[in-house]
Amino acid sequence: MTAVTKTIKQLKTKFTDKLLFGNEPSAELFAILGVYFVQGILNLARLAISFFLKDDLSLSPAQVGALMGIAAIPWIVKPLFGFLSDGLPILGYRRRPYLILSGILGAIAWAALATVVNNPWTATLAILLTSLSVAISDVIVDSLVVERVRDESLARAGSLQSLTWGASAVGGLITAYLSGWLLEQVSNQMVFAITATFPLVVSAVAWLIAEKPIQPHKADSGQPNPLNIRHQIKQLRQGITQKAIWLPTAFIFIWQATPTSDSALFFFTTNELGFQPEFLGRVRLVTSVASLVGIWMYQRFLKSIPFRVILGWTTVLASLLGLTTLLLVTHANRTLGIDDHWFSLGDSLILTVMGQIAFMPVLVLSARLCPPGVEATFFALLMSIWNLSGLLSHELGALLTQVLGVTETNFDNLWLLVTITNLSTLLPLPFLGWLPKGDPEVERRENVEAETTAATPALEAVSSVNSL
Repeated sequence: MTAVTKTIKQLKTKFTDKLLFGNEPSAELFAILGVYFVQGILNLARLAISFFLKDDLSLSPAQVGALMGIAAIPWIVKPLFGFLSDGLPILGYRRRPYLILSGILGAIAWAALATVVNNPWTATLAILLTSLSVAISDVIVDSLVVERVRDESLARAGSLQSLTWGASAVGGLITAYLSGWLLEQVSNQMVFAITATFPLVVSAVAWLIAEKPIQPHKADSGQPNPLNIRHQIKQLRQGITQKAIWLPTAFIFIWQATPTSDSALFFFTTNELGFQPEFLGRVRLVTSVASLVGIWMYQRFLKSIPFRVILGWTTVLASLLGLTTLLLVTHANRTLGIDDHWFSLGDSLILTVMGQIAFMPVLVLSARLCPPGVEATFFALLMSIWNLSGLLSHELGALLTQVLGVTETNFDNLWLLVTITNLSTLLPLPFLGWLPKGDPEVERRENVEAETTAATPALEAVSSVNSL
């Protein structure tokens, strides 16, 4: 019986190890995965928002693009939330209360969209609040992940972040088809009402976070207070001024700031090609599966490849593959005998896999760059820089859309917009050398050790002089 029990335990451990990518199961881990899962679930309202802005509020492609840029503002000021979480505990806790409050805020914002929002201004405010809710919860779970991976190897760090983003992709997968199907059954407002229940899950799982209350700091202890604002700013300044940190940060900013044509393509597929919400839900289902495939491919084959190599090749391949959208825009796919629906599905699948593979190294790199002590603030700072570049991408795309005269009914220059936005993604390639050759965490530790070693003789000399 003992042998059978041991065998079952070994099989269970092996299964759990495979399922969790080698991460030790715990209540806190499942709480973290739960928050990421809800982030994916919230995509249930993604199509509803697009159709709400396009049909109910009659906004143009450029206006929608600009509004989406405004909605990204909370993701740009993420360091503020990290700063508050690190330095301003609520009832002695730095993480759990912020998760609870973010869930409540999200539920209120989605409920407002379902009931009282009826013009562009209130829609902008409500969507901004939904974004704020997710941004706050994202800062908290990101800090928990960074704390876990700081002392892990590069491969292990990639495993945990593959797992967390996999949880988000699974959430998106579950609601992908439903997001379109529901729109053909109920109103946009009903979809918003259903979505309002999910942020409360974040508030519920927050209680599973294994967090000890912060003890009051004694002024005469002689130790730096981790909650001291001056101490936090000092640590942030030390991190930001390191060349090994700001050069990779500058590269990723340029890499993600190139203009996008997403808003114009949405209007093209719905107004010109006549794609219905149910089919767009199928497209989202395909892209959710593709995200999981991309995460699995990165975890299985690519997580140990240097950042320069993987980001360089994925940028080139993504740019070339993105040009295939021209076949759909110019209707050349019909000449080839490929139906618009089938072409859109296949194109979305390939581009999403490539995009997810390209984005995973960015997450791993960001976590490895964070110095200890200010994980939430520093990781949020890096993420906000990425999101600022995303805002710039949306606004540049909206500007290009306006300049080229692409509207909800005129798509004559859409091919030019798609060409410009795809080729512009190659602009960061000359700066690949700004990325680290290997693991930035190891390089940072080696630099610190080298600086300490170099300072030792000077300290010994000073000590000798003082002794005399």
